[in-house]
Amino acid sequence: MPVINLETKIDAPIERVFDLACSIDLHQRSMNHNQERAVGGLTSGLIDLGQTVTWEAVHFGIRQRLTSKITICDRPTHLQDIMVKGAFAHFTHDHYLSGIDTGTLMKDRFDFSSPLWPLGTIADVLFLTRYMTGLLEKRNEVIKQTAESGDWRQFLI
Repeated sequence: MPVINLETKIDAPIERVFDLACSIDLHQRSMNHNQERAVGGLTSGLIDLGQTVTWEAVHFGIRQRLTSKITICDRPTHLQDIMVKGAFAHFTHDHYLSGIDTGTLMKDRFDFSSPLWPLGTIADVLFLTRYMTGLLEKRNEVIKQTAESGDWRQFLI
């Protein structure tokens, strides 16, 4: 089972970074390169504990849907979403935030596995872990750029 761990230092207050991580609208902006959009559940604003969102996106040339649910929302230090329906066998995505001298340290832990063992395991090793790491890095970069600029206001006010 692959686990992706990332750390992103963001020069912004922890509450702002947490709220941006909860923003459906910012998520869509960060994933516009694969046409990702919210099509069910909460489709705009800030997602909260117990809420779901269904995402539709194009990955590997195939339009897919995935529904995730917020299972932990401990503002401003921990946000967890899990897949409740979609192409993975499972995934759990944790966002851990802590205050540091320069702002916020955001740590992501993305634990996932593909269906169709053993073929899914081979796909995880050969390309899916690298692909998912790239998506998470892109999303974190958009959160960072937005939090550190005046752009955050359009997502939180």
